[in-house]
Amino acid sequence: MAGTLDDAFMIHRPALLRYLRARGTSDEAEDLLQDLWLKVLSAGALEADDTLAYLYRMAHNLMLDRRRASMRRKSREEKYQDTIGEIHATPDAEQVLLARENLRAVDQVLASLGAKTDYIFRRHRVEGIAQREIAAELGVTLSAVEKHLQKAYRAVAAMHASFAMTQESEENRETDIERR
Repeated sequence: MAGTLDDAFMIHRPALLRYLRARGTSDEAEDLLQDLWLKVLSAGALEADDTLAYLYRMAHNLMLDRRRASMRRKSREEKYQDTIGEIHATPDAEQVLLARENLRAVDQVLASLGAKTDYIFRRHRVEGIAQREIAAELGVTLSAVEKHLQKAYRAVAAMHASFAMTQESEENRETDIERR
């Protein structure tokens, strides 16, 4: 079945949508189809021997890419949550002091990454704004927003690891002093 991709897309759009929905992407099927259409448009008047098979492969690859990105994002956010730790219901004065120091350090780390990364991180993590909305707001790609967030997550995790090592060495020093 020879022809151009854009013609085949328009003819088989409903079938492609059903294909995506049948594979568990019901909520994202329309978005994936839109992404597929943009890829088809960027390909121009590309001709293929079997345009329908080519379109299905493109749709399948987009679906896998989205799923992998979602899994990476989920893993990254879980790691971030692990680094922050649980908040206790009634912290004592020392915990409050440590939390404030930690927050100041996070603020400094985020500020050192640049205004855009700081802004994106706070909009997403503090205000709960979706990455897609932030991308539209700033006029950048979703990938750019994700890269800024990854940069911030890595920096905060490194800072937290350094902070934890400092705390541990202080505790060891105190224990050594008590033993003497």
